[in-house]
Amino acid sequence: MSNATDLTEADFQAEVCESSIPVIVDFWAPWCGPCKAMGPAVDQLASDFDGKLKVMKLNTQDHPNKAAELGIMSIPCFVVFKDGVEVARLTGGRAYDEFKAFVEPHL
Repeated sequence: MSNATDLTEADFQAEVCESSIPVIVDFWAPWCGPCKAMGPAVDQLASDFDGKLKVMKLNTQDHPNKAAELGIMSIPCFVVFKDGVEVARLTGGRAYDEFKAFVEPHL
């Protein structure tokens, strides 16, 4: 089971835009090999930053409209939101240390 929380288009506003702490959204799909490979890093991030960062996962296959609205062109794509505004974006698989370093300046 994942430490990250599943996200839908319906709860995006409440969970991401209205969050009192920074949020990272993992845009992924079940058929995406690199997305699956990043799963453990996403879970580790959620564990390491529990209470400081919300780690959410949005399945782009099930929720394509939000991905299109945000201009997500390839997956995995990780977008950090602070006060409801996108502040950083990372596309593709990364080693955990690099992934963590991408997030830390936004906490």
